[in-house]
Amino acid sequence: MPTDRYCVFGNPVAHSKSPRIHALFAAQTGQGISYEALLAPLDGFDAAVRDFIAANGRGANVTVPFKEEAFRLATQLTPRAQAAGAVNTLVFDQGGITGDNTDGAGLVRDLKHNLGCDPAGRRILLLGAGGASRGAILPLLLENPASLVIANRTEEKAARLALEFARLPGCAMEVKPEGIGFGQLAGRQFDLIINATSAGLSDAVLPVPTFSFAPHCVAYEMLYGRETPFMAQARAAGARVADGLGMLVEQAAEAFFVWRGVRPRTAPVLAALASES
Repeated sequence: MPTDRYCVFGNPVAHSKSPRIHALFAAQTGQGISYEALLAPLDGFDAAVRDFIAANGRGANVTVPFKEEAFRLATQLTPRAQAAGAVNTLVFDQGGITGDNTDGAGLVRDLKHNLGCDPAGRRILLLGAGGASRGAILPLLLENPASLVIANRTEEKAARLALEFARLPGCAMEVKPEGIGFGQLAGRQFDLIINATSAGLSDAVLPVPTFSFAPHCVAYEMLYGRETPFMAQARAAGARVADGLGMLVEQAAEAFFVWRGVRPRTAPVLAALASES
């Protein structure tokens, strides 16, 4: 079977689990692909992508810090990539370069299928107003939550982001997001709290009141592979806690489906990664 080339671009990228994940997907589905991690220079992302295309690359994932550059590089964008303002999946064909964003779909699928936490009807708090939040907002809204609040250290940034999605053309949503500062969380409770900030990388503590974790709350940390202060705080408040490993695998499965038209089973891959850690 001929082998089609795929990769993940990042800087740094040597730590990426994506090659292992996609190797497991390929073996499971019988797809003839190769997948590698490629370090792109900080000032040479576009050139690295074009070199990969010239070497018969069929598609790529994109991780930090290149998701916004990938958005600008794409000659066409999917609606979810347009909404996110960032691209984590590229498709190369005769039509050019298509940019997609599978992060939000991966988050929702992990919540619903792996954690049994359906966002429908839940009061959702999304912490942070950066790129990770942008990718999650539309997929969460499309699940019809009871409410979606975006909280950020800078209230104005959260408010602008919420307004942008409230005005999103062609997307009829019953619930409009609300943007607030962390100081406005007092007295409010949520059934699902998602940390989309990078605070856990520096072990920074987020100013989320303990009261915000409602009974039976699910606390979701987008980072994976480490215990963060947000996770510790959520456990102390009695919340059910999950990290972002499932999101990583599910967004990869969505990208695999975009490229190959085949949706791999993620449960065996999650089990394999857990046994290897």
